[in-house]
Amino acid sequence: MGDYILKENERIDDLDVNGFRIIQNPFCFCFGMDAVLLANFVRVNPKAKGLDIGTGTGVVPLILTAKNRGAHWTGLEVQPNMADMASRSVKLNDAEDKISIVEGDVKNVRELFEPGQFGVITSNPPYMKPNSGLQSGSETINISRAEIMATLEDVVSAASYLLKTSGTFAMVHRPSRLPEIMDILLKYRLEPKRMQLVQPTVDKEANLVLIECVKEAGKELRLLPTLIVYKENGDYTEELLSYYR
Repeated sequence: MGDYILKENERIDDLDVNGFRIIQNPFCFCFGMDAVLLANFVRVNPKAKGLDIGTGTGVVPLILTAKNRGAHWTGLEVQPNMADMASRSVKLNDAEDKISIVEGDVKNVRELFEPGQFGVITSNPPYMKPNSGLQSGSETINISRAEIMATLEDVVSAASYLLKTSGTFAMVHRPSRLPEIMDILLKYRLEPKRMQLVQPTVDKEANLVLIECVKEAGKELRLLPTLIVYKENGDYTEELLSYYR
């Protein structure tokens, strides 16, 4: 397919995975490293049907499909312009049989899906509370960054409803909110099983945390080795580079 599928200000970026590409708009929210880390962190059964909550432009389902992880992925996105870009990215990669994009509100999942429909769910939710941090002139970017349309509890509640028993929920978030994250996960019977902190450099505090939970599982948490993003010279570490290869 050609550039004729693009709309104003949009571009096509290479995902560097099996030839897959993605449509993005710099005036909207473009995916970052956290989405790539999440896609590499989550464990996916080859036969699983997966859901990505707040999929944005569909980057997580696209990466996981490019790596042949999971039988089928659905991306749920509340913002029409982002859902439209995600849908066109699916077509761009001829992946309509592997990925479905659903425009809808996470707070209305009971109207959109049957309970226990998915074996794995991922989410890169908004990190910030409403009206906190720097505000963008773009409403789309603000909605992607802050809990304007949905809270952390909305996302976790939806994941619990949609997951099968023993299904997996994985997300990326900020370590500063870990106490709240743990409380909400346990409230909705999602037992944390694996956790990994991400530090920009070896001498700086972690600024991301990856968490994988299992619905209605026993209590046992593995803390994985911390992932360091940059070497002292500013280059990516070998582990980080391996995620992009």
